[in-house]
Amino acid sequence: MNIPSLIFWAVFVLPLVAFLIWLIRQDKRKGPTGLVILAIMVIGAIVYMYWKTKGQ
Repeated sequence: MNIPSLIFWAVFVLPLVAFLIWLIRQDKRKGPTGLVILAIMVIGAIVYMYWKTKGQ
């Protein structure tokens, strides 16, 4: 991973994920389901990013 991608992760992705976790936890009825879906989406995005950059 190069420096621009680390900056992108630090400035955009981590605050967005933290905000989404906070937002999902506000919903007491569907909170755990939302957190599971968010975790699957984040892991999927990381795997996809790694898969696409591995070929270069």
